[in-house]
Amino acid sequence: MAILQDTPRPTRANAASAAPSSPSSQQLFARFRPVFDRIAVHAAQRENERELAHEPVAWLNAERFGALRVPIEHGGLGASVEQLYDLLIELGEADSNLPQILRAHFGFIERLFAEIDPALHGPWLRLAADGVIFGNATTELGEGALGALQTTLSHDGDAWRLDGDKYYSTGTLYADWISVSAQRLNADGSSDRVIALVPSEAAGVERVDDWRGFGQRLSASGTTRFRNVRVKPENVLLYVRDQPTPLTAHFQLTHLATLAGIARAIVRDAVAFVQPRKRVYSHGSGDTPREDPLVQQVIGQLASTAFIAASTVQAVARGLDEIDRFRQRGEPVPENLLFEVELNTAKAQAGIVDAVLQAGTRLFDIGGASALQEDRRLDRHWRNARTLASHNPTIYKGRVVGDHLLNGARPTFYWTVGAIAA
Repeated sequence: MAILQDTPRPTRANAASAAPSSPSSQQLFARFRPVFDRIAVHAAQRENERELAHEPVAWLNAERFGALRVPIEHGGLGASVEQLYDLLIELGEADSNLPQILRAHFGFIERLFAEIDPALHGPWLRLAADGVIFGNATTELGEGALGALQTTLSHDGDAWRLDGDKYYSTGTLYADWISVSAQRLNADGSSDRVIALVPSEAAGVERVDDWRGFGQRLSASGTTRFRNVRVKPENVLLYVRDQPTPLTAHFQLTHLATLAGIARAIVRDAVAFVQPRKRVYSHGSGDTPREDPLVQQVIGQLASTAFIAASTVQAVARGLDEIDRFRQRGEPVPENLLFEVELNTAKAQAGIVDAVLQAGTRLFDIGGASALQEDRRLDRHWRNARTLASHNPTIYKGRVVGDHLLNGARPTFYWTVGAIAA
C-alpha cells in the first residue's frame, strides 16, 4: 500500500506540469492508523490519571493531521470532507478526547472556506499546513443578553485591544493560536461580530485547565481570559451570521463522528473483555462466555449500533462534501442543499445519541463485577458519550426537524446562549 508523502508546495516554474493530486483514503489510513493505534494503547490510563493529551496531539501533529483539509496549493494534504470524518471516527475510537480537542481547529479551517473572504485565507491556511493548531474561545457564561457578546475588541492606536472571558474553550490548552469571537466596537459607534486571532502565548492571554465535567476529561474545555491583548488589524476577520452555512453542520458532525468512534470502542473493548474469559454463571447458556448466545447477542447489538452510527456520519459527510465541491468550483451553493445538510445533521444527532448512550450501558451486560474495575475504565465510554451529547441538546435538534416537516420552517444555522431580558 502506498504511503502518502508530504507534498511540497509547487513553484511557479513547475506548478502547471507537476500539480500533485489529492490523497486516496487508503493512503490516509496507512499514514494515520499507526498513530491512532499508538494513541489507543494508553487511553484508559490517561483517563484514570487525568493526564492531558499533549503527547497524542504532538504525535498527530508530527504526521500533519491538522493539515488534512488544507488545500495542496497552500501546502496541505488536500483531503476531502468525507475523508476527514472517516479519520475522525477512527481517532474517536482510539481516544474520544482527541477529535474534540481538534474540533475548533478543523472548524476554523471550514469557517475560512464557508464564511471568510477567500483573499484572506492564505496566511491562515499556510500556518495550518506548517503544523499550527487553532483553538477556540467562543462561549461566555453568566446572564448576558441572548445573542450579545461581552468580549470586546476596541481601538488601540494602530491595532485593537481584546478583553473578555470565555468558557468551554475546548482544545485551547493544546493550541498555538486562538480563534476568539468578539464584538468589535467601531469608531463611528457601530459594532460587528468578528473573529480575533491571537497567539495562545500572547501577553494578556491566560488559559486555565478548569474543566470539571465527568466526561471528556482531557479535552481541556476550560476558561480563557483576555486582558488588554493587542491584536493586529490583519488578524481580525469579519464574518456574516445571517445566511445559511455549512459550518454548523461541520461543528456538530465532529461530535457525532466522535460518538461513532466511541460506539466502535465499545465493541472493541467488549470483544477484548469476553474472548479470554472462562468464568461462567451456573444459569448461563454456554461453556464459556464467548460461546454463550446471550453474550453473543449483546456483542452483535453493540456492533450494529457502531455500524449505524458510522454510516449516518458518513451520509451527512457526503452532503458536506457536495457543498465543498461547489465552493471549489467557485459556484454558489444551492440554498436547498444547505437546508438539507443542516436538517440531516439534526436528524443524525437525534438518532445517534440515544443509541450510543444505550450501547455504553449495555456494554456491562457482557460481564459481572470484573467489568467495573477502574483500570479497565469501561465507564468512560458512557460518560464521554453523555458529555458530547450534552453540548448541543438533542431535544432542540428534534424540534427543528419537526417544525420544518410540520410548518416548513427554515432550520436554525446560528444559535446562541444567554438570558432573555424580562
